[in-house]
Amino acid sequence: MWRRSANGYLILLLSHLAVHCLLITYSTACSNGNCQLLDSCALAGDCGAALYCGNCPELGKTQPFCIRGQAIEPTSLISGLPFNKYTWLVTHNAFSIVNAPLLSGPQRITFYNQEDIVTNQLRNGVRGLMLDMYDFENDIWLCHSFRGQCYNFTAFEPAINTLKEVESFLSANPTEIVTIIIEDYVHSPKGLTRVFADAGLDKYWFPVSKMPRKGDDWPTVNDMVKKNHRLLVFTSDSSKEAAEGIAYQWRYMVENEPGDPGVVPGSCNSRKESKPLNSRSASLFLMNYFPTVAVQNGACKEHSTNLVDTVGACYKAAGNMMPNYVAVNFYMRSDGGGVFDVLDQMNGQTLCGCPMVTACQAGVHFGVCRNVTAANAAPTATNTAGMFSGSVQLTGHASAIHFSIILYLFSLSSVMMLFLL
Repeated sequence: MWRRSANGYLILLLSHLAVHCLLITYSTACSNGNCQLLDSCALAGDCGAALYCGNCPELGKTQPFCIRGQAIEPTSLISGLPFNKYTWLVTHNAFSIVNAPLLSGPQRITFYNQEDIVTNQLRNGVRGLMLDMYDFENDIWLCHSFRGQCYNFTAFEPAINTLKEVESFLSANPTEIVTIIIEDYVHSPKGLTRVFADAGLDKYWFPVSKMPRKGDDWPTVNDMVKKNHRLLVFTSDSSKEAAEGIAYQWRYMVENEPGDPGVVPGSCNSRKESKPLNSRSASLFLMNYFPTVAVQNGACKEHSTNLVDTVGACYKAAGNMMPNYVAVNFYMRSDGGGVFDVLDQMNGQTLCGCPMVTACQAGVHFGVCRNVTAANAAPTATNTAGMFSGSVQLTGHASAIHFSIILYLFSLSSVMMLFLL
């Protein structure tokens, strides 16, 4: 009897040791916000500023590590240039958020494209929001729908909710500029004008009469901030420009094909509604980079080397014009630097002739770059110039993955102990 109990005690001890070893195996040399880019992590709070703890199993990376989750504000390094010289991050269907609350009744049946609320998107450096707006329930709603009709199972929320988030951000950040690109199915008279005014955004409106129409440069970002013209709004409905003073998108920007055609390696063809990409009669270039069917876990692979290749193809197709907007799904998903690193490269090349925007120096000749090595080119917890203070959040962070593994193995060891007693 004593022998059997001793064996049981030994098994129990070994089980606890196994779990303890597992915890050590999955622990990291860094923690509490000290982990840097690509360091292994166990908890959401392990990673430093502008990073989050995630993984990318599609590329064989199943152990969580610190991934970049915030952009660098290019105007914090090089300011005073025309707005169209910069490249900005855009979230495709910014409102179509995983786990968004149900406000229209039944279970939602649609695709999702993002993982955090619009306020966090803006705090993390997103500067363009693609929003689908519809007439629905005697109001203007954001809806991920089809055939120009919003249904209660494809609706997300009244547009004013998201627009108020934008207003709050612009109010709290008086030097920031935001672009809203509307896929427009609103037919109620002055419907868009009313909802923007009700959200308090009309005071930031960039007047359509001041937008360059012949491919000329836009005003400088400093001038736009000084005049409080910090909200650019574009619509897909050409009639709204004359009727409501809302810029018709394809008068002012060129755009490549959205969906699967836009992510074909080495390809970048103009959208059918758009002028040719190499047209010089439009000053802005929107680069779509997202598949037709958004897959949350697949985005980390999409935002790796393929994104860089597409930027190169689009730059060439547009006659050496760098895209001003890069629109993506699940913008934080990557195998490390992702969309944020690519934006740094694009802005570095355009703004100062350097490989990364972090190498730019104000007040020096174009092409004179700060010495930024590959090891420290990406932002870390100790290199946060131009970063934002908002929290980096991602659905299903790594701590949940680790906890489930530990719980499973602990349960398994407990079953073994009972079996051997």
